[in-house]
Amino acid sequence: MTAQPSSSPYVIDVAEADFEDQVLRRSFEVPVVVDFWAAWCAPCRSLGPILERAVTARNGEVVLARVDVDQAQRLAMAFRVQGIPAVKAFADGRLVDEFVGAQPAAVVERFVGALLPSPAERAAAEAAELGPEQAAERYREALAADPGSVPARVGLAGLALDGGDVAEALELLAPVEQAAEAAELLARARLLREGADEASPFAAAARMAGDGAPETALAELLAAVREGGDRRDRARALMLDVFRTLGDDHPLTARYRRSLTSALF
Repeated sequence: MTAQPSSSPYVIDVAEADFEDQVLRRSFEVPVVVDFWAAWCAPCRSLGPILERAVTARNGEVVLARVDVDQAQRLAMAFRVQGIPAVKAFADGRLVDEFVGAQPAAVVERFVGALLPSPAERAAAEAAELGPEQAAERYREALAADPGSVPARVGLAGLALDGGDVAEALELLAPVEQAAEAAELLARARLLREGADEASPFAAAARMAGDGAPETALAELLAAVREGGDRRDRARALMLDVFRTLGDDHPLTARYRRSLTSALF
């Protein structure tokens, strides 16, 4: 016995052969909720329609993939399905949430809803497609809706830096400085602040880092780390900021990160 075909275009039946394409790869485009079920499982038959309604109501912002565990035992083992129904949500190719057992509609609605962008995240995403003035207004709307919105704070901080207001950018980023999305912009803002501080012994190095001479900047900062003294920690912190602006895959980052580790330890 197989599942009844769904009338919803957002509900699909997935087998072992197409799980990677239909679930893992597709989850880079939209979240995919996987329902591990079986025809003999009464709770599965109860939960299935609730999942379908919750997914269909989102009009393509999320997809439901149904996996019959009797026909896909290796998949069930791979994802450690020990009881059914087992529901697992995937986004960006990885498992992000899950639950086991039949749940009421309200719980399912919250589960599916949590996979989608919040109103503030939507507003921030829209702002990224607009011109500077309109974007700033949209980002501020997003920030008013959610003061902790990382996309809104990063977006506004980027506009502030483009306008030369380093202090405002740093103030905007301070509440979300631990967020990965803020790391590169925060590092750039700190280097600009350092470069503008003529009293800093590393002002020239900080300016070089942003003006097309990062290797010269890193060499100067590394020398200060090796010298030790009260300038060592500041030089180290600035080197880390240069790494963040260059990116982990840049050859200078790899080379000087090894040198920094040797100098420190």
